[in-house]
Amino acid sequence: MLDVDITGRVGTLDLEARFASEAGVTSLFGQSGAGKTTLTNMIAGLIRPRSGRIAVNGTVLFDAEKGIDLPVQARRVGQVFQDARLFPHLSVRSNLTFARWAGRRPETRDLDEVVRLLGLAGLLHRKPRTLSGGERQRVAIGRALLSDPRLLIMDEPLANLDQARRNDILPYLDRLCVEAGIPILYVSHSIEEVARLSNTLVILSEGRTPAYGPVAEMLARTDLGRATGRHEASALLEGTVSAYDPDWCLTHVDIGGASLQIPDRIADPGEAVRLRIRARDVALAVNPPEGLSIRNAFAATITSISSETGPYAEILCAVGGQTLRARITRASVADLDLYRGRQVTVLIKSVAIDRRQRAAIPPEANRDAN
Repeated sequence: MLDVDITGRVGTLDLEARFASEAGVTSLFGQSGAGKTTLTNMIAGLIRPRSGRIAVNGTVLFDAEKGIDLPVQARRVGQVFQDARLFPHLSVRSNLTFARWAGRRPETRDLDEVVRLLGLAGLLHRKPRTLSGGERQRVAIGRALLSDPRLLIMDEPLANLDQARRNDILPYLDRLCVEAGIPILYVSHSIEEVARLSNTLVILSEGRTPAYGPVAEMLARTDLGRATGRHEASALLEGTVSAYDPDWCLTHVDIGGASLQIPDRIADPGEAVRLRIRARDVALAVNPPEGLSIRNAFAATITSISSETGPYAEILCAVGGQTLRARITRASVADLDLYRGRQVTVLIKSVAIDRRQRAAIPPEANRDAN
C-alpha cells in the first residue's frame, strides 16, 4: 500500500500529488517536466514536502502535521535510476551486495533468489564495463532489492536503452513485478511500459495528479487524452490462453465473451495474459463482415462515443465485462449510424496486438506474499 498526499515547490514547479494504491506495481506516468522526479525525491526523503503525508504499508515516512520526517536511510526506499550507477572497480556480485553491506541491512532477501529472478548467474564475476546496458540495469535493480527496501522506486530505468536492449530487459521486469513481493513505484513516460507492468496508474501533469486508478480503467478514459497522449491511446484486456495451434502458429486467448488469435506461442494453455490493443488498430462494422484476412472479429456493445469537434471520435465498447477502445472518424460514426447501446462487430488484425505477457499479479496475491 502506497499512500501519498503532499504539496511542495521546487523551482517554479508547484506540486500537488494525491493518490493511493494497493500492493503491486504503481506506475507514475507523465510527460517530461510533469514533476515525476520531484515527486519520487519527496517520497524517498531527498526533498521535503511543504505539507501532507506519505505512508508505505502503514509505515508513515512523512507527516507534516505530526512532525514526522524520517531520514533517507530510515525510509528504506530502494531506487533504480536511468543510469545504473554501478561501481566500476567491483564485480557484479560485489555491486549486488554493496548497498546491503554499506547500509548494514539485514539479509531478508536471498542473494541466489535475486540472481535467479534477474538472470544474473552468468555475470557475477564480471565488471560493469563488460556488461550491456540492459545487463547493468538488471544489476542495479538487484542491488536495490538486496538493500531490504520497503518500497522500490524505478525512475525511468529503460530511458537510456535502445529498443533492442529494452526488449531484452522487459521480460525480467515482468517477472520482477510479479515476484518481488514489495510495492513498486515505476516512473515512465512510455505507455507501453506502463500498460505492460502496472496494476495502478497515476497520471501526473504539470505537477498535479488529475486521476489515478486501475491501469485498464485509466487507459479507457477518453478525458485523459491530453495527459496520456492520443497517439498511444489503447485498451488492456485480460485473458486466458485456451489453446495453441502449431499448424498456423497461433495462440487462442479467451477474453470472456470472445476469443482472440495472436501470432506465435505467447504462453501455455491456462496461463493468464494481458493484451494491449491500440485504439487506432480497432475497426468497427455494423454487420458481420465476410471474406476478410482479419482473424479477430467479435460482437461488442458501444458504451460511449466522445463528442469532439476534430476529425476523430473515441468509442468505448464492452466485451465480456471488459472495455475496448476504438478511434475512427466522426464521418464513419455518422455513416454507420453508431450510437450508445448499438451492437457492432469489432475487427482487430492479429499482428496489431501490441504486447503479450503474463497478467500482472493481483494486488491481493501480492499482499498475501508479504
